[in-house]
Order: sequence, then structure tokens, then C-alpha cells
Amino acid sequence: MSIFEDRVDAGRQLGRRLAELRGQDIVVLGLPRGGVPVAFEVAAALDAPLDVIVVRKLGLPYQPELAMGAIGEGGARVLEERVLAHARVSETELQAVEDHERAVLENRVLRFRKGRTREDLTGRIAVIVDDGIATGSTARVACRVARQLGAARVILAVPVAPADTLGSLTEPDEVVCLATPRQFSAVGYHYRDFSPTEDDEVVKLLDAAAKRLRNSPPASRKAVPATAGTAAPAEIDEEVEIPSRGVRLQGQLHLPVPAKGIVLFAHGSGSSRHSPRNRYVAGMLQQAGLGTLLLDLLTPAEERNRANVFDIELLARRLSSATDWLATRRDTASCTIGYFGASTGAGAALWAASEPTARIDAVVSRGGRPDLAGPRLSAVRAPTLLIVGSFDHEVLELNRKAKSMMRCPNQLAVVQGATHLFEEPGTLAAAAILARDWFVDYLLQAEAGPLT
Repeated sequence: MSIFEDRVDAGRQLGRRLAELRGQDIVVLGLPRGGVPVAFEVAAALDAPLDVIVVRKLGLPYQPELAMGAIGEGGARVLEERVLAHARVSETELQAVEDHERAVLENRVLRFRKGRTREDLTGRIAVIVDDGIATGSTARVACRVARQLGAARVILAVPVAPADTLGSLTEPDEVVCLATPRQFSAVGYHYRDFSPTEDDEVVKLLDAAAKRLRNSPPASRKAVPATAGTAAPAEIDEEVEIPSRGVRLQGQLHLPVPAKGIVLFAHGSGSSRHSPRNRYVAGMLQQAGLGTLLLDLLTPAEERNRANVFDIELLARRLSSATDWLATRRDTASCTIGYFGASTGAGAALWAASEPTARIDAVVSRGGRPDLAGPRLSAVRAPTLLIVGSFDHEVLELNRKAKSMMRCPNQLAVVQGATHLFEEPGTLAAAAILARDWFVDYLLQAEAGPLT
């Protein structure tokens, strides 16, 4: 029995189901080829970028439509052990099929990514979309690939799948499925039109999605649901320019209405206000009711001089200018203020917080270099949280020494399994949760005192 007219219909229905993800830092990833038309509609509904994760089913040598496993980009592989055992597939036969499919996979990667860079998944939500699931092999390998590429959260979204297969999936953090028919024989059985998707169509859809994203104007305000009988206030989300001693700093300001607390981001070396990691953390803070200001503390010309990245005094002065600028705005003048610093940005945040006139209510450092603030650490009064990965051994030791110099309320939180950039699955999310809770305690609960 057909449930969907075609892949476009399925994608539009799936996009409506996933509407709550709109506005979050997500990347929609279609599984070529049939999953891409579905993913295209999902990406359009969520106003999100579209990319692909190329996977290939490993079909039985004598029954190719039946999967004995799947492979994906980056060497990922999943095998269906029960199918292999029942079919008595030899290692030689398995290797022959894999070698063939690996060659096809690499050719498709080159074709689909020609002239286009892969979307950076670091610290972002990966929404993996296919036109349906049968055994789940390709879905599982795709989830593994997304993890390897740094996704902080993996959501698998499909129009149709058997319930028992969905129940066996452990790779995604969340599964969204529109239909789980009792009688499930094949994915195509549940579509009125299940025509094959060709490589050329995949390329065209990827090009169209990229063009749509380029041409869509950035939303300056996002609507917030209103209660009955009241006008809906608006969340402010806008590009801003901040003057600082003859230069103008670029920033992205997000404010709830009304705003009570706001966090300024000081990025590390080689990063910017567009940093996916900082944007991911900012998104989590925004969900908790905090405002955020993502900043470029250097101009593009200044960034070309590597020495400026380590000019902590200059970076701190720019951060103070942005803080002063917030005090001139009617909607932020009364806000409590927090600093979030990463890498060298953490040194700048603590330097700025140490100024005698600073009115900073909380500081969080992620993988930071607080030691770069030097003797000023002892003058910081704002409660400070130092977050470091357990495998970032050198920076962890620097943070321990910095902590011993601080006189303000402070904590050192070690995220197990994380290296310097928090690229390992779940580690950036863990750091973001720690930061969110610290800022909520000291910025949103400021009048009542920090929570314990």
C-alpha cells in the first residue's frame, strides 16, 4: 500500500515533522541517490544547508538487492553478521563486493563534491535523510560517518521503515520516522512513484539547495509565539558593527525579548564569529534564554598578521569596547554580562574581566589559554569556569596552574575523552551544557545568587 506520492511528497511531510529544528545549527545530509530528493525538501523546509553522505550497500553476490552490509566515506563499514552467516559468504566474496562498491563510492564522492566543499559538521546537528530504511545498514554507516566528521548530535529522519529495524538502531541520537507499516516488504512499495534517482539529479539538487541558501536573506528577527490576546514579541538576530579605537568590529547579536543576560564570545586563533563550535554553544545558550554576541575581535587585514592573534591586550581592549557598546543600547544596558572564550580568546576574556572598571558577572573558558592573562588572573572577580578536554594534556596543565592563581570563585571541569577542539562525539555538547549551566546560574539567577 502506497503512503507517499513520491520522494518530494515524502520530503515535505518529513520537513513538517522536523519543523522544531528550524533556526538551529543543523546540516541536512541526504543519502545518494534516492535520499537526496527527500533531503532537498527537508532542507528547504528548515532553511538549512544540504549536503550528502555517500554510502553504498554491500549486496549479496548472488542476490544484490539484499544487503549484507554497507560502506561509507572515510572507510566506515557495517556488516550484517546474521545475513553473512546465513548466506555463507566467504571473505573473498565479501572483499570482491566491497572493492567494487568502494570504487563506485569514490567516483560518486568526486562527482557530487566537484567544485563544492563538504559542509563542516563540527559541533553541529547532523540530520541524515533517506527515502526509507529496510535493513538499516546504510543508515548505520551514515551515522558513523557523521560522528567521524564531528557532529555533536545525529538525527536519522526517514519517511518509512520497519519498526523492528528502528528499534535495533543505536548509532543515531534520535530517529524520526513518519510510518512503520506492519507489512513491510520494500521501501518502494510505500511510494506511488519510486522512479530511480540519477546522479545528474543529485548534482542539480545540491546546486539548487546551495543557490537557495545564498539567495535567502538573513532573518533579522524571529517570531516568538504569543499568548492569547497579546502581540508577539520578536527575538533580535542581526549583524552589528561595533566601534573600537578607529576600527569597526563585526558581530552577530542575538537577543531574547526582554533580554536579561548576554554572553560575548571571544574566539580563538584561526577562528571567527562564524565558528561552528562557538555557534553551536551560542545556540544552546539561546535556548536557555540568554542573549549572545559573536564577535570578530580582529579586522580581516589584522588577521593576516599572525602576531595579532596573540596580542591579548589588544583583543581584551576590543572585548571591553563591545561590552561598553552593549551598555549604550536600551535593550542591553541593564543586562548581566558573561564572557565565553576559546583558546587565545579565553586569555583575552580574563584580561578584560580583570580591569578595575569591568562589570562582568561570569566567565567560561573552553579549551582556553587563561595563562595568557598572566598576573592579571588574580584580579579577576567574575566566577570563572575552565573547561578542558582530558586528552588536551598540555592545555590541561596550563589551566591547572591558572586556576591556582585565581582568587575569584572558580572551577575546572574536565571533559573525558576530549582533545583540544572537542571533536570527539558528544564532547562539544558536554562542554556546551557545562557553559550553559554556569551562565544560567550567574547571569539569569544573578539576583537570587548562584545556584549550587
